[in-house]
Amino acid sequence: MKTEKTIKPANGYLMLLVVLILLVGGIVMTVNKDTPVYLLVSLIGFFGLFGFILVNPNTSKVILLFGKYVGTIKDNGLFWANPLYKKKTVSLRASNFDSERLKVNDKLGNPIMISTILVWRVTNTYKAAFDVDNYENFVRVQTDAAVRKLASMYPYDNFADEGHDEDITLRSSVNEVSEALEKEIDERLSIAGIEVLEARIGYLAYAQEIASAMLKRQQATAIVAARHKIVQGAVEMVEMALEELNKREIVQLDEERKAAMVSNLLVILCGDKEASPVVNTGTLSH
Repeated sequence: MKTEKTIKPANGYLMLLVVLILLVGGIVMTVNKDTPVYLLVSLIGFFGLFGFILVNPNTSKVILLFGKYVGTIKDNGLFWANPLYKKKTVSLRASNFDSERLKVNDKLGNPIMISTILVWRVTNTYKAAFDVDNYENFVRVQTDAAVRKLASMYPYDNFADEGHDEDITLRSSVNEVSEALEKEIDERLSIAGIEVLEARIGYLAYAQEIASAMLKRQQATAIVAARHKIVQGAVEMVEMALEELNKREIVQLDEERKAAMVSNLLVILCGDKEASPVVNTGTLSH
């Protein structure tokens, strides 16, 4: 037997009535007949008490007889089976697992801290009970191994300015990374008859030793991007100003005056502080 087998033992309520009749009836007959022979009936009834099996909702009982797998009871309720059967409880409920924060290296070699949140449940009680030593510990170990492998496959973030332009990153590609993580863990846990319902990154950050440096880098990248936007807008505004002046013929500017005007406007528009105006009471030449 290498696969799960579902069984349904005898009705427990009916057998409870039979066992009580044997137990009480044997005692009564022993007293009335004054013979110890009927004590054997009571002993049989007492021995039958060990055959009752209570299965709660979303749990199962794996049944063994002298080390041999008999089957699995998945229906909930009260049942009765051979008192010599050994019963092992395997939960079928969905379980949450929040892994510890692991320190690993991403694809670019940067140390990061990462953890995962996993939702799983047992679908094959035979594999969970016999193919692995402890299926709950197996889930923890294999999840950590899958997270380490996933982190090494993708960079934490994009570094296009350094020639590392990746389509999928741990920080921005949440759906793609979660899908890859779920697939990786599901392949590892299938040997234990466990189904992965959901897997996603629970915590992600740079390791402490490089966190401050990476924060400064992100700030510098944001500042450069903002400056680029400011300069682009300033150039467009200067171009529009020159076109409007020529179109309306308000003033005629030679190339030197245009260059001076462009320089002044760019300083005003791109500067961090407000410019202090200077009033020219002379001519354009003075």
